[in-house]
Amino acid sequence: MTADNRVRAEQHGHQHRDVSGGWLRPAVFGAMDGLVTNVSLIAGVGGGGGSPHTIILTGLAGLAAGAFSMAAGEYVSVTSQNELVYAEVDKERRELESNAAAEQAELATMLRARGISAATARQAAAEISAHPEKALQVHAMEELGVNPGELPSPVVAAGASLASFAAGALVPLLPYLFGLHVLGVALGLAAAAAIVGGGIVARLTGRPFWLGAVRQLVLGALAAGITYAIGMAVGHVAS
Repeated sequence: MTADNRVRAEQHGHQHRDVSGGWLRPAVFGAMDGLVTNVSLIAGVGGGGGSPHTIILTGLAGLAAGAFSMAAGEYVSVTSQNELVYAEVDKERRELESNAAAEQAELATMLRARGISAATARQAAAEISAHPEKALQVHAMEELGVNPGELPSPVVAAGASLASFAAGALVPLLPYLFGLHVLGVALGLAAAAAIVGGGIVARLTGRPFWLGAVRQLVLGALAAGITYAIGMAVGHVAS
């Protein structure tokens, strides 16, 4: 593989990771967060003897509050991360402008570390360094592990997080919204969603479906069980 092809391969790999980092991660975690958070709220209020009206109100409030909180947190997180990258890229740009020869030699050394011959590395470094923006991009990928032109969007990340949290939080509320005021049905529906969601996440990461399904089900059941017990205890004391 030539030096230029290696650079293109690195760009493709970083682009793939940035796209995933922009929406897939917050979407997946948002959905699971929404599901576990709201089924726990509903279990707690239901265990305390709350009326269907109270459960619906609590569930909708939890959905809205959680979705906007997740979106705000994701937006700030991604924005701060991008700002840090921009600061490092600006520092690298200044170094390229003030000490071009040393930066070119540094790039040749990095290419040599990737298995490229000394002569080819020097030639590639010279060709890349002849184009300042390309040189900056390659240095950023090699030294910072990021492509400055392919950073995740804070808006996309926040939107994905908000929508997925709301979708996950809506699942245990559906029976109540459709007039089926039975806590067991809501818990069963949430359990089924946890199995499917956990299994899909596992497959996306190359793990067995059953492993992710069982893990998500156990964690969700643990959270819902604890809040249900708290709700029962509080309801008993209050009565």
